[in-house]
Amino acid sequence: MYFAALLARTEDGWEASDTELDDVETLADLADLARESATDDEPVLACIEQEGEWFGVVRVEGEDDPRVFVSDAAAAMRSSYGEILLSDELLGREPENPDALDQLVDLDGTEDGEPESKDTADGDEVSTESPEGTPIGPLGDASLLADLGMEDKALLSLAPEDALSEIADALGCTDVLEAVR
Repeated sequence: MYFAALLARTEDGWEASDTELDDVETLADLADLARESATDDEPVLACIEQEGEWFGVVRVEGEDDPRVFVSDAAAAMRSSYGEILLSDELLGREPENPDALDQLVDLDGTEDGEPESKDTADGDEVSTESPEGTPIGPLGDASLLADLGMEDKALLSLAPEDALSEIADALGCTDVLEAVR
């Protein structure tokens, strides 16, 4: 089950609206949807959560590029709404070009095609990427809410099931968000 809402800051405080993402296919589409809710160049936050799995926040201000934070990129990649947030730029990969033959290099999963890994204290390797090459864990701009009352360490420590409520608490708009939930 998914929940998606837009939080738009106005001169009177925050306004919330639940939003359908059925017609949103890209991060640019989501940013345009958020801009439609904006008052002047005030920030708009697009908040998305999948119960207990992951959450994401996209901050849009004016015509600036959207700033994105996803709590667990690998979990979000398994979701159609999560894929919207995981742009090639955020994932640190070249934009997909179906005509590029060089993408077919290393399909055998060896050498350069192996996922990155870390050694643990006991010498075992722990993968830092999912099999699809998506990083496991948080990804994006953890400081995107710092000037609004939530420091990056606090954002990184949120559990997915409570994240949007705790973000709303930090912003001072809990009642507004809960009214659309």
